[in-house]
Amino acid sequence: MSFDGDLKLVTGNANPQLAREISEFVGVPLAECQVGRFMDGEVQIKLAESVRGSDVFIIQPTSAPVNEHLMELLIMVDAIKRASASTINVVIPYYGYARQERKARARDPITAKLVANLLEKAGANRVICMDLHAAQIQGFFDIPLDHLIGMPILAKYFLNKQLENPVVVSPDMGGVTRARAFAERLGAPLAIIDKRRPEANVAEVMNIIGDIQNRTAILIDDMIDTAGTITLGAKALLERGAKSVYACCIHPVLSGNGVERLEQSDIQEVVVTNTIHLPESKRIDKITVLSVAELIAEAIIRVHTQRSISQLFD
Repeated sequence: MSFDGDLKLVTGNANPQLAREISEFVGVPLAECQVGRFMDGEVQIKLAESVRGSDVFIIQPTSAPVNEHLMELLIMVDAIKRASASTINVVIPYYGYARQERKARARDPITAKLVANLLEKAGANRVICMDLHAAQIQGFFDIPLDHLIGMPILAKYFLNKQLENPVVVSPDMGGVTRARAFAERLGAPLAIIDKRRPEANVAEVMNIIGDIQNRTAILIDDMIDTAGTITLGAKALLERGAKSVYACCIHPVLSGNGVERLEQSDIQEVVVTNTIHLPESKRIDKITVLSVAELIAEAIIRVHTQRSISQLFD
């Protein structure tokens, strides 16, 4: 499919490897755009080709360092708007600040909404995200938002593994909808871990709902951050009779000592996607990385050619 220059792909520094993969699937080279820094640390954008009249797709997850990558994204949007692009489509495989989507305590900010406001004010016409931590973030935008789901990619991988007697496990009550859809694709039963959080990034397992005896448990979550929830859940599953435990997620945040926790855990394999770039220091043997490039590329083509996104998941 030829786009005759009316479709442009641009990337910042957050995940250029993923952007290059997406570019190959779309069949359009990445636009010449350097995202650097001035001597004082301010973001410097050098867009070396015309985007006038084009549909521009900026590929930039707002992963760590989130503030650096978010500012890059906002300034790229502004630069491309001032360069007279026809539309500015922001592709955010991982949406930073998504866990600050409500007031959990008095005087809490709702930073996920603030980020949405900033993107709109900068000039974005559309947002494409993957597996938002909270579905209501879609309503924070007054511009179109296409929400891509990476779970089918994980499901295909585990179906090919043909695990014996599998059970899909949600690590908490909030992930039950995701885990149920995953279980249906695998044709496996569902179990749920009942936990509580006495404080941020600390979890305690209270109970396990469902039959896990002598089964291969597959824990699924939207992200693994410090890996406390996943490793604690895996330990509880094995103590209560599971034969072995696998884990999977879309977004490998893996902050703090998350990688070390996974390495030292009894989890057989941790399957993640490349929405967030994993440096070599975090690519332990236990972690398998699947690519979301083809899915995002297809979404970009469908947006550009004004075709349905939802048909990708039918």
